[in-house]
Amino acid sequence: MGWYHAVQLLENQCPSGKLIAIVEPWFLGAGADGEQGQAFKVWKEEMEGKHEGLGFYASLGSVPKTPQTPTLALISGRTASNPGLLTECIAHGCSVVYLEKPGAPTVAELEAMKEEALANKVSVLMGYNKNVCKYVSNVRDYASQNPGLVTFVSNNAYENTKESLGECFERNCEGMLKNMAIHELALLVSFYDVTVSNIESVVADKSFSSVQTLPGPSGKSHTDFDKIKFTITTKTGKTVAVQADRCGGDVSYATVSNDSVETYRHSMPDEHDIENVKLLEKKYPGAMPYFFSQDPDYVTVKERVSNFCLTGKEAEGVATIDVAVETLRVAEYLVEVLKEQLKE
Repeated sequence: MGWYHAVQLLENQCPSGKLIAIVEPWFLGAGADGEQGQAFKVWKEEMEGKHEGLGFYASLGSVPKTPQTPTLALISGRTASNPGLLTECIAHGCSVVYLEKPGAPTVAELEAMKEEALANKVSVLMGYNKNVCKYVSNVRDYASQNPGLVTFVSNNAYENTKESLGECFERNCEGMLKNMAIHELALLVSFYDVTVSNIESVVADKSFSSVQTLPGPSGKSHTDFDKIKFTITTKTGKTVAVQADRCGGDVSYATVSNDSVETYRHSMPDEHDIENVKLLEKKYPGAMPYFFSQDPDYVTVKERVSNFCLTGKEAEGVATIDVAVETLRVAEYLVEVLKEQLKE
């Protein structure tokens, strides 16, 4: 994901931001001699030749500081590393941090990060790109005029094998609800009044949902949802549903339905995005398919956050770390509730 962010910035797709430093401890350290490390070296040398002023560094501490210039740090690493990375960014003098979801492994860690940033007057905005994407806004607009049950559907394109899902579970060991489906939970927190204290009921769709325990490449086993569907009703009277499937394909969408009859659907990518997806697939073979379908939304969030760093103008629609804290709190609550329901 960090690579794709870098590519978009280097292609000048975000006019308010200029990429000056890429920090990559693994491929510029212990992982340098492996096959992927060698591929990274080739890309590094190519980018250095094309982009004057761009530097590659094994640590943030080795990046030259720019105290007279508003500096944005984009953190796109393993979730467990994020608390320490945020501390480094603050110490480095960054005024704004773009933090990839979910932000931290636990609510307690993310709350501590929020307080650390606040104490140092550093703004932290989140990479919840679905908050600004077309299919979400279109479905919300339709539902505002045509009431019904809104369902947000998130799909990944992993192979439905123990090996593929085991690797996925290990690499995303925080779990589906804190990883893949965290975007949908952020939508619920942002737009549907969903907080742990405001949840009236959660109902799992047992006919759709599945939990598996699978070994990862290391041999260690992980238990997680490979697919999940549930409906939440709040104490303030709002009802919304989420469906997520690791092996569901590369199209995500949202629907509005009445009495189980679908009345509206908008997908990502839609018919207007397909051509761009095809071009990106050819340009970057082997990259994760969801990069391409969400490509415009990644640009939108980065540009709004970069412009905020540069001018102070509010990053409209972009989730704050406050939203992220509540989203993670909802995720932790749902993991226990849903797993318990699926046992019954």
